[in-house]
Amino acid sequence: MALLPPSTNADYRGSIAAVWFLALSAVMTIVPGLIHYFLPDGGSGVIAHIDLTTRADTIIALFAWYGAMQIPFGLLILIIALRYRTLVPLVLLLLILMQSLSAFSAWFWKSSQGGHHPPEHYGSALFVFLGLAFFALSLRPRRA
Repeated sequence: MALLPPSTNADYRGSIAAVWFLALSAVMTIVPGLIHYFLPDGGSGVIAHIDLTTRADTIIALFAWYGAMQIPFGLLILIIALRYRTLVPLVLLLLILMQSLSAFSAWFWKSSQGGHHPPEHYGSALFVFLGLAFFALSLRPRRA
């Protein structure tokens, strides 16, 4: 039994731009995952400018934990973009949901106190709008 089933790329009818957007999204998931996992502070201090004077060990551990999830998730997204393109619309929809929940929490709910927003908060909000556009393109049949 092979690790990967046969490719479904030939059956994908949506926009190739949506595929490349998904591939870029994969890279933009893997790279922060590597930062969160391998930087000494996980990027919590040097990038997000989170105050680490209280509970630094917990904050850094949470960043490493999140990075440990981002790396394989990003690799899965990349595999789908490169080999299983029939799943592109579904994965884009799930990423839109994930980033919408993240943006809502960051700007209006649990993470909105204090007024400081790390780069990911802006990226999540931007992704929702771009993701919706590319999701629509992934559903629209390509022109012959």
